[in-house]
Amino acid sequence: MSWFWSCGREGEGEEKVLREVSRRTHRQLKEDKRLYRATHRLLLLGPVGCGKSTLFKQAKMLLGPRFHGDSERAAEVQKVRNSLKEAIESVLVAMSRLQPPAKLAHPENQFRVDCILGARDKTSFSFPPEFFEHAKELWEDEGVRSCYDRCTQTGLLDCSRYFLDKIDVIRQPHYEPSHLDLLRCSVHIPGIFETKFQVDEANFHLLYADGLYYMCRVWAEYLSNLTAIIFVVDSSSYDQNTTGTNRLQEALNIFRSLWRRCPHPFCVLLFLNKQDLLAEKVLAGKSKIEDHFPEFAHYTTPEAAAPEPGEDPRVTRAKYFICSKFLNIVNAVGGEDRHCYPQFTCAMDSENIQRVFSDCAQLLQHAREGKLVLDGNCALIKA
Repeated sequence: MSWFWSCGREGEGEEKVLREVSRRTHRQLKEDKRLYRATHRLLLLGPVGCGKSTLFKQAKMLLGPRFHGDSERAAEVQKVRNSLKEAIESVLVAMSRLQPPAKLAHPENQFRVDCILGARDKTSFSFPPEFFEHAKELWEDEGVRSCYDRCTQTGLLDCSRYFLDKIDVIRQPHYEPSHLDLLRCSVHIPGIFETKFQVDEANFHLLYADGLYYMCRVWAEYLSNLTAIIFVVDSSSYDQNTTGTNRLQEALNIFRSLWRRCPHPFCVLLFLNKQDLLAEKVLAGKSKIEDHFPEFAHYTTPEAAAPEPGEDPRVTRAKYFICSKFLNIVNAVGGEDRHCYPQFTCAMDSENIQRVFSDCAQLLQHAREGKLVLDGNCALIKA
């Protein structure tokens, strides 16, 4: 009799444990579902050189967890020095490709060119002292500087000057990269990367596929689980041409294809990036937008435009004109349950990016709750 009684007690104990496990599992699933619903899942897209990788690094470095160790610091130093090496190599290679070709102001520096380009294809480079010496002397050569100025029209050397101007700092034995140094690094490793971060209690899950410039059929199934796409544009590229097509026009063409392929319903966050470079070009007056987009000559800044404090009216007019080119596509193609939310961004500016994500968190939440007031398919908010 006692044996049956003890078996009954053991059975009751196991059942109690199973009920508790079941309750905990149910609570966890409920919490996971709540977090999933509360998380904005974003896919980062855009043409080459628009600033996607910098934006991703901003999100990862400033808004997400970051850990430091000796091996990680060494890897960061290597990234910066590799970017310096790539910068000087790019200028030297361009010298012979330009028409007419650029020439050294001091022909005796040719051996330095040969040394640097001779190590161009080395997968592992130790950065001996003579490399920095060669790079410094060449960067001070007026012919190399002239080549760089001509190359900026292609948009391929946006960050080169930054690293070349810091050769003496980067060459130091105990050099430690700054936050801005790491943001400027142009390290491209094909693959899919993700990071999770929080802004104003809003959760974000950002997915970045390096080498993916546009949305394709491969993403069709995944898009159903996304909150929005971030499409990044280099606003300063209106005067650049790399493959026979104006770079800003190329971005417009990709955006048009993206907008047509977007599922229903869907949101696109349009990040009009590199506003700092756009302002520099506009104020310098050397490269006029109307020379590349004639319609700009007759464009009038909308009354609802919200300039930044102290912003020159010429800059405000330029950035809203570029924004209007994309919104014209949205309005022309249509789609009642697809919406575009433009933002003026500078991926190098940590405060700007944090403010933009804060605005986007509110905007996406209001869109999810159906509380957002839209003008057609667009909602323009101040970055």
